[in-house]
Amino acid sequence: MKKTLALASVAAFVVLSSGCASFAVSDDAIERNTAQALGLAKGSFTIADRVDDGVKASYTVKTNTGKQYSCYVTGSVSLLGRAVSDAICSEVGKGSNPAAGRSCNALLKAAGKC
Repeated sequence: MKKTLALASVAAFVVLSSGCASFAVSDDAIERNTAQALGLAKGSFTIADRVDDGVKASYTVKTNTGKQYSCYVTGSVSLLGRAVSDAICSEVGKGSNPAAGRSCNALLKAAGKC
């Protein structure tokens, strides 16, 4: 009986917290995924203005060279653990057209956007 109650409690906690980016997405995951998305070393940028909205965590990035990005990740929790998406970033003031000065990365190339 105790084991069933404990398992039910854990399952309820996971279900209730699975939609909350503040719980699912750690600061370390944001830094790691942002570094990979931008091709930068961890520590060569700062993250600020984090806003959690459901499963989405939006934030701004400023590199040590002065470039600024607007980014987001999504996250969830399941019985297997936390899952955090790749960071999606756009350089502030550059728009969304890769031909308008934004660097072309592997995902954009694969999608035929550049």
